[in-house]
Amino acid sequence: MTDEQLPAQVFPNHFPEAVDSRSGVPQDSCDCFSQVRVSSPGAVASFHAEIQDTSAPGWLRLLELIEEAAADRREEFRPLPELSPEERRQIVTLPKAIGRLTAVRTLVLYGSNLVRIPPEIGDMTSLEQFSPYTSRRLHWFPYEITRCARLARSTVSTRSIYGNYKHRPPFPRLLPPGDAVLDLGSLAPFRWGSTAARTCSVCTGPISVTGPHQAWLSQVVATDVLPLLVNACSQACLDALPPGPKGYIPTAHRGGAIEQPPSR
Repeated sequence: MTDEQLPAQVFPNHFPEAVDSRSGVPQDSCDCFSQVRVSSPGAVASFHAEIQDTSAPGWLRLLELIEEAAADRREEFRPLPELSPEERRQIVTLPKAIGRLTAVRTLVLYGSNLVRIPPEIGDMTSLEQFSPYTSRRLHWFPYEITRCARLARSTVSTRSIYGNYKHRPPFPRLLPPGDAVLDLGSLAPFRWGSTAARTCSVCTGPISVTGPHQAWLSQVVATDVLPLLVNACSQACLDALPPGPKGYIPTAHRGGAIEQPPSR
């Protein structure tokens, strides 16, 4: 059989929203670090400070979609194509209700405007595939994602994440807990990264009202090495964290002016 006689191969489109007529969502600008050049010595990074508007139509519609997915126990959750371009832009985090989707095996967030993901993603116990591809403002992930024991495949825009091996962008500097009493359900994201930290990322115990003990840790999650933010209840829980993978900072750290391995 000649090449002309061979049947044409058809490859599956894993991200149909990429060609959806509504997919031209204007992502908000992000200049946290260069996603195309190696970071210069002394470069600094900061957390995104946006707070989710919980009255926005896009947020309310996303809550409805989560309710529907929880009720019918669907195995794939692909919510963004169900929203208008402006509604998609309104979503800067996921609701903590995402943890109710315990039957979902595939979570697709292609081209989102997300800046953070809540720790409740760790409750998605059936999750096998996670695809936030081209979510270019999503620079880190909660350590709780390591609780998704079945997670085996991921598609992440690695140029957009802290400490990536291509450009080694810096990690935001983490500070130790202070003396002030905090509302652990309403934290300032520009300071803590997260907007809530009630339970320990490591042992699930309660966190002190003076705030979490925080650390960065790079870990292999499915098919990518991701920068994970740990909100721990104590230094002992930070000391119990596993080592980082080869080619990355080998231990948990607080970011800021810390030397990283050379870019590759």
